[in-house]
Amino acid sequence: MLTFTASGIGLGIARRLGQHGASLVLLGRREEFLKTAQAALRKEGIKVEYFAGDVRSEENAKAAVQLAIDKFGKLDTLINSAAGNFLSLAEDLSVNGFKTVIEIDLIGTYNVTKQAFPALKASGNGVVINISATLHYTTTWYQTHACAAKAGIDSLTRQLALEWGTYGIRVNGIAPGPIADTPGMTKLAPEAMEAEIKTRVPLGRSGKTEEIGDTAVFLCSNGASYISGHTIVVDGASWLYTLPTAPRERVAELSRKVEKKSRSVGGAKL
Repeated sequence: MLTFTASGIGLGIARRLGQHGASLVLLGRREEFLKTAQAALRKEGIKVEYFAGDVRSEENAKAAVQLAIDKFGKLDTLINSAAGNFLSLAEDLSVNGFKTVIEIDLIGTYNVTKQAFPALKASGNGVVINISATLHYTTTWYQTHACAAKAGIDSLTRQLALEWGTYGIRVNGIAPGPIADTPGMTKLAPEAMEAEIKTRVPLGRSGKTEEIGDTAVFLCSNGASYISGHTIVVDGASWLYTLPTAPRERVAELSRKVEKKSRSVGGAKL
């Protein structure tokens, strides 16, 4: 299995799959993070190698795929979780900043998947999981670049599922919501916003990286053998959140008032 990156959600997925017997190759730009992740996973008895490289580079992606084949004999699972993001007003967002996020998230996902295609095809039952988000399902303040990139990833997931199903390759996505202790939350949710975020999650808490990992395990399992082209939302229903029309404790009282008024009008002589 080839996965990105060596921190946050990518590492959480790698750990869960490794705990279920997967042999791993981690790909990321920062070698110190890769070394730390490798050491931690090996302590848990997980077989893991790493390649320091950039998902935007065709040569780096090919080399990472080849490393997986050389070390473990094949590559049958690919997890695309590399991402770049930051808060920015749309009018302040430079073209270069927009382009950078598109290149890391969308082009990086396509690039690595394309380089992995021959190995995934040869496996006969290849699995690709693209990590997306829920930002673009409605809209998200100060996330013009990321919304565009994630929408593209969701479209790419469906398109590749359509075209590559004939080779036995399943392509799915996972759209995490707010996940605690990840670089994304650090960048996008300053401490002052954390309490507010939790109030906007119907389940009342942030998610955990292992919960995203569990979803990836399911998508790789025989239980998901007929699932392809879908992006599973794992966000505690937070993308569905809207402000209540009335406080919960007043709903019954308000309903009785409306019913009483309705009966009064209905029984009146006109």
